[in-house]
Amino acid sequence: MMNNITAVIPVKGNSSRLPNKNILPFAGSNLLVNKIKNLKKTKGLKEIIVSSDSDTMLRMAEENGARAVKRPQDLADESRPFSDFLDYIAGIMQGEHLLWACCTSPFVDYELYNKAITLYYEKLTQGFDSLITVLPFKHFLLDKNGPFNFKPGKKHCNSQDLPLYHVFTNGIILCPKANLEKWHYHFGPYCYRLEVDQKQALDIDTPYDYMFAVSLDKTDLSKIG
Repeated sequence: MMNNITAVIPVKGNSSRLPNKNILPFAGSNLLVNKIKNLKKTKGLKEIIVSSDSDTMLRMAEENGARAVKRPQDLADESRPFSDFLDYIAGIMQGEHLLWACCTSPFVDYELYNKAITLYYEKLTQGFDSLITVLPFKHFLLDKNGPFNFKPGKKHCNSQDLPLYHVFTNGIILCPKANLEKWHYHFGPYCYRLEVDQKQALDIDTPYDYMFAVSLDKTDLSKIG
């Protein structure tokens, strides 16, 4: 497999809901370093870019073998559209394909990255234009008018019989650089959906997410039940 993928770890210096979330302690280091270490074990990567406005995070990136790129402030403070940031990423990446790799998905490890990359190249030959990770979702939903995906009363069904939806996890996104530049987005209308489990789908955005991740990291799920 050719090394033609640029892995991008986007990390902002500030987070309103969970301050410094990208470098919170995790697995003997922190979330950013943990992600870099897993990407360094991933096959097919040309480079690993850490894009940040934080000098502290950029220094960590360099110390752990990633390419540190200082992000312009107007692309870090959300004053410009997300599409502008992706256009900027397309302009600095050296690989022909993008791997979006958020460090706030700590259980997306090198084994899952390798599986996703193999599938990605296979699916491109089958007419798909990108790959994303998703979590299967079957829960009772209500909108402003009431029950959305189920019927109350005698037609009520068990949750396993509800329609299948997918939650976009933001754990892995793979797409060709050419499409990134065309769409101004990192996945397309014909993306392949790689289903992951609840642990792999975890995205740390709140203190509760972080507490759950730390607890999961210390728990051997094979011994439960």
